[in-house]
Amino acid sequence: MTLVDTLQRPLRDLRISVTDRCNFRCTYCMPKEVYGKDFQFLEREALLSFGEIHRLVRLFRDKGVEKIRITGGEPLVRRKIERLVEMLAWHDDLDLTLTTNGSLLKAKAQALKDAGLKRVTVSLDALDDALFRQMNDVDFPVARVLEGIDEAARVGLPVKVNMVVKRGVNDDHAVALARHFKGSGHILRFIEFMDVGTTNGWKLDSVVPSAELAARIGAAFPIEPAQSNYRGEVAERWRYLDGSGEIGFISSVTQAFCRDCTRARLSAEGQLYTCLFAARGTDLRGPMRADASDAELSALIGRIWSARGDRYSELRGAATVPVQRIEMSYIGG
Repeated sequence: MTLVDTLQRPLRDLRISVTDRCNFRCTYCMPKEVYGKDFQFLEREALLSFGEIHRLVRLFRDKGVEKIRITGGEPLVRRKIERLVEMLAWHDDLDLTLTTNGSLLKAKAQALKDAGLKRVTVSLDALDDALFRQMNDVDFPVARVLEGIDEAARVGLPVKVNMVVKRGVNDDHAVALARHFKGSGHILRFIEFMDVGTTNGWKLDSVVPSAELAARIGAAFPIEPAQSNYRGEVAERWRYLDGSGEIGFISSVTQAFCRDCTRARLSAEGQLYTCLFAARGTDLRGPMRADASDAELSALIGRIWSARGDRYSELRGAATVPVQRIEMSYIGG
């Protein structure tokens, strides 16, 4: 029987954070003033081992999960991450993907491909080098991310590119990014600036609605809507009229898609969250390390999802302002 939550949404996707650390300090995710040199990240022994992650993936697979996305922090800073990919790729029916800032992708792309990764998503918020360095806040050059994208494509990894758009910061660079990737075979997706966590200074007037961005891009390169690939697809698809590819818009703020959300999230130390905007999770590491059986862990996962009623983005407003949401750097995007 298909496992569904209180709103009849099935469990289909699991996003796994493998580390809370990142080598960038992007202001909308891990701002330097919060995550400075004295910030206490998780100790190594607190992190789920690759074996523990694999065990949980097997149980989630039995609950209907079809897609695994490896995230962070920055997942490529986790040592021997390709070994985890190899372990999970043993289940060849899983759609196994990874999201990265691209800084280490050039060096890792071949190993990830050889391990069985099916595709990669790269976060890239501007092509202008000065702006990109400012946004990542560690003076990292955009050219090295582009080299990582090129290397991923060279070794045969399909690439998606995500741009988080913030009004007055990088919104006037969206068309340039579209121009750069148009015809490349890479799918570019524009993400509305979201109020994930409580440290990124989110304000509604910093959000550029996807409809506005679509109009801007369509004025430069004519586009038309395309059908979604499956229920619960996050991005709204659009294609170029000249046949040179497609782009997507992720509109959590202005066009909430909670009613079709099929995603659960596992933090680096084994907390299970049923929403990106959750305030708290449920510990799976503790029972697992206390020798809980597969049947016991499976039953716990079933109870958590069956009780799920999250729809934060549909309720966003005065009632959600005081909620202490988990940070994106901790749970992944």
